[in-house]
Amino acid sequence: MSAASQVRLRADGRPLYAQARQALRRLIEDGAYALGDRLPSEPALAQQLGISRPTLREALRMLEDEGAIVRRHGVGTFVAAPRPRIDAGLELLESIDRMAERAGLHAQMGALVYREFPAPAQIAARLGLAEGAAVTDVTRVMLADGRRIAFLTDVLPQEYLRGDELAAGFQGSVLDRLLARGWPALSHSRTELSACAAEAAVARELHVKAGEPLLKLEAQLFAADGRVVDYSTSYFVPGFFRFHVVRRIG
Repeated sequence: MSAASQVRLRADGRPLYAQARQALRRLIEDGAYALGDRLPSEPALAQQLGISRPTLREALRMLEDEGAIVRRHGVGTFVAAPRPRIDAGLELLESIDRMAERAGLHAQMGALVYREFPAPAQIAARLGLAEGAAVTDVTRVMLADGRRIAFLTDVLPQEYLRGDELAAGFQGSVLDRLLARGWPALSHSRTELSACAAEAAVARELHVKAGEPLLKLEAQLFAADGRVVDYSTSYFVPGFFRFHVVRRIG
């Protein structure tokens, strides 16, 4: 009996291709399919999972993008060697560049967009500013070894960062830029981690399908004097990141 035939997908609100991708990845990670193993043919695998072949192809495309499998035309689909993943503890505040470097990956910034505008009420509240205060918005895609892995947006009061400061030498990390400058003195970050479905605009930037699952981090960065320096929203592609938290007995 095939390993996949023991998997049954159930309606849980997610697209079937996302469920199939997760089920196949779990089989690979659990050793049901070992490195170099050939997966069953598309018709057989689709039948075993109870999904259509187009749905299966989308799941396989996602796994191929993540480096979990390799498809060889006319030969078959095989389990690939695990790709290095960025493993990070949420207790430590650091940039993607630093996390990628530890994993042996080369991180680089894709297209950078920055703009300055009066803060609307919601953003002003996050930054502890009056509505209409001048802010700088920094949006970019981050890549590791040429693959899009994260879409980042930072909004800061203009007193802490102006758009013209990003015209030269900016590598993608607002945190690293502030630390290198040495002002303001930074203290800590308050972060919320959640799973979300990729909205159309984010999906376009990350080259994934709208509705695909992403990891989302929303954070407020605080200065030593308690003021909010930065409000950021980060979207991470699963398969490239593994976050963990060290919890101590209280």
